[in-house]
Amino acid sequence: MAKWPVAITGLVVLVLLGWLAWTWLGGVLERRAAAEANGCTNGDVVLRVAVTPSIAQPVRDAAQRWTDTHPVIDDSCIRLQVQSVESQTVLTGLTTKWDTDKLGDQPAAWLPDSMLWANRLTAQNNAIVGTAPQSVATSPVVLATQQPGADALASGNLVQWTDLPGLTSAPNGWAGYGKPQWGKFRLAVPDPATNPASALAIQSALAGATAQGAGPVTTDMLAQQGVKDLITKLANSRAAGAPADTLDALDGLAKAADIGTASYSAVPVTEVDLYRRNLGKDGAPKPATPLYEVAMGGASPAADFPFVTLSGSWVGQTQNKAAQQFRDFVRQPAQQKLFAAAGLRVAATPDHPTDAVGMRWPALTQTLVPADATTAQEISASWTAAALGNEVLSVLVDTSPAMGDDGVKAVRDALTGEVNRTVSGSMGLWAYAAGLDGGKPYKQLVPVVRIDQSIDQLHAGIAKLTPANGSQLYASILAVYQSVLADYQNGKHNRVVVVVAGKNDGGLTFDQLRTQLGQAKDAKRPVSVNIIAVGSNVDHDQLSAIAQDTGGSLASVQNGNGVDAALGQLLSTSS
Repeated sequence: MAKWPVAITGLVVLVLLGWLAWTWLGGVLERRAAAEANGCTNGDVVLRVAVTPSIAQPVRDAAQRWTDTHPVIDDSCIRLQVQSVESQTVLTGLTTKWDTDKLGDQPAAWLPDSMLWANRLTAQNNAIVGTAPQSVATSPVVLATQQPGADALASGNLVQWTDLPGLTSAPNGWAGYGKPQWGKFRLAVPDPATNPASALAIQSALAGATAQGAGPVTTDMLAQQGVKDLITKLANSRAAGAPADTLDALDGLAKAADIGTASYSAVPVTEVDLYRRNLGKDGAPKPATPLYEVAMGGASPAADFPFVTLSGSWVGQTQNKAAQQFRDFVRQPAQQKLFAAAGLRVAATPDHPTDAVGMRWPALTQTLVPADATTAQEISASWTAAALGNEVLSVLVDTSPAMGDDGVKAVRDALTGEVNRTVSGSMGLWAYAAGLDGGKPYKQLVPVVRIDQSIDQLHAGIAKLTPANGSQLYASILAVYQSVLADYQNGKHNRVVVVVAGKNDGGLTFDQLRTQLGQAKDAKRPVSVNIIAVGSNVDHDQLSAIAQDTGGSLASVQNGNGVDAALGQLLSTSS
């Protein structure tokens, strides 16, 4: 074989490699020169912002405008990346383990559709939220229904949010709007733990019990029998079998042949999500028949789209500054108009899109004053208890010196409030510290009892939570877990809840606990271990592993005052 073709081929390859290397080096030098010209002597810094799909497009448009200004912070050029991702996915990633393979690097800022998500993040890890969240736009919660339903509701007295418990529980709710043949007014209420429109609608339905009728709902109100009855009535009258996700519920209603025979009549939804759904802008096919917006009377709830800066270990100082600057940029009037054009409400302009059938963009006369962060968690917890009625809790409380007097008192207050507010379910109570029950480092203070039938008994048990010594945490967890398995209630949601402030100081080791939990685990009798870690004197990695092994969760709070919200957050989830 002649050698000259090989030599020519080798020469061509060398020339090509040299050209690629020169091009790459030229690009590097060009970018470096541009960076230095812009004062970016420290090079590029990437700012990742995770954004709920409802608002992703106008945020991207605003991001491009900001990028065009060539932002420089701390001598670094800022490269902005906007990622559209569901809020539940972000929350799960930030509070458990971020899936880098699927989601890329963790964000330095988050823009969900409601402050309820930020509250949930704070309740699970209050050290991860940076500066106070600020709203960049709003969208009122409305009812979505088929056109005949919207016309019927418009022809009668304006339905109020506070009318919903009575309207949905009546056997012939549609009769009040001239459609007795449609029978019961069935409301789909997608899971309020993951659908803010549902959670806000529930708040507005309860707001009639407040002094001004416009909120805010308070923690004390939730313990009142009248409010508990409202929650129960609304929960029990919701449409059975409706989808747990708002967009799925909208899709199902749009496909129903007739509102009179549909399994549900209406769905609470944010105005922007209904607008996007009718046009197929949310990634799903455009519906053949659009749904219509029904503005409700009374205090109107609204999703507030808060810009949340994050302060995790992965967020640098420059990224934090950049996030705050971008937040301020999108709140400027010029960028606010981008949000209005996308179907959101802003103060800068009353304009709204004109390209969607079914949208009426009604003026709002009264706005709901939202509940505070802790109460919002507790409303969802009360709703979940009323809607499912299958919660069986065994609560294990650290009474070691690590919890301290103030911590134990805060836990007592949180548990007392939970007992007073809960409308259904069962609870048992344990404490752990050295020698509480002879040679055992744990003691059962109250067996698992029906909460509504045993309030005094539970109050008495909670009062017995007093500071003691020692902390054999792992042996205590195993004992409670085994007790729950032994007395497992079929068809119920059996959970262990551990409130812990100190590390394990004897008895079982971490590895021994995991081994024995693994051996005891029964797929037919699932029991999750859910942990609320108080303060910094705990081993978060080990606690997280225990929770994950059993299908539970880990929440971290700075002190005992955070237990109430963390407990509400935990009990607001149905799994």
